[in-house]
Amino acid sequence: MFYFAGMKAMLGRFFFKLMGWKLKASITEEMKHSVMVAAPHTSNWDFPFALAAFWMMGLDLKYFIKDFYTKGLQGYFFRWTGAIGVNQKAKNNLTEYAIQQLKQHKMVILVPAEGTRKRVEKWRTGFYTIAREAGVPISLGYLDFKRKEAGTMGVFWPSGDFEKDMEFIQEKYLDKEGKHPENYNPQIY
Repeated sequence: MFYFAGMKAMLGRFFFKLMGWKLKASITEEMKHSVMVAAPHTSNWDFPFALAAFWMMGLDLKYFIKDFYTKGLQGYFFRWTGAIGVNQKAKNNLTEYAIQQLKQHKMVILVPAEGTRKRVEKWRTGFYTIAREAGVPISLGYLDFKRKEAGTMGVFWPSGDFEKDMEFIQEKYLDKEGKHPENYNPQIY
């Protein structure tokens, strides 16, 4: 197990060096069992940078993806990276599933708050519900293409005051720039 973690970290460092990126992250025990918000999410390039960052941080990443990607030959790769396949046509309660997974396992579930790479009017806020119901904190993760930087901005425990908490989170992401800035709306709610 350690061998694979070391190999992943090495691959992540190589990818960041090749692309001229840096990682600015401070890992805490709380972060190792959390819901991590990922923003901005504006490009398919977000995936390899986020994956490399997680590997370098040594965090057990899990994320939801269309189940097409977790089947067939490519399925081995995506499951190895932490993918959990989701049938989007079926009526799934992903929020409840994520809550149960966090209650049973120490992991980080990565949630792109916008839910898509296209511009949205407001963020999806399921990450907040998942964290509250599972009793875990929200980690604030980001990719900033302008600065060529990936990182974390700490861990945040939801207070239960949804509006106040969302304002705090929104303020943290105001200066982050996605690969396609025109697709990013930092407006949370």
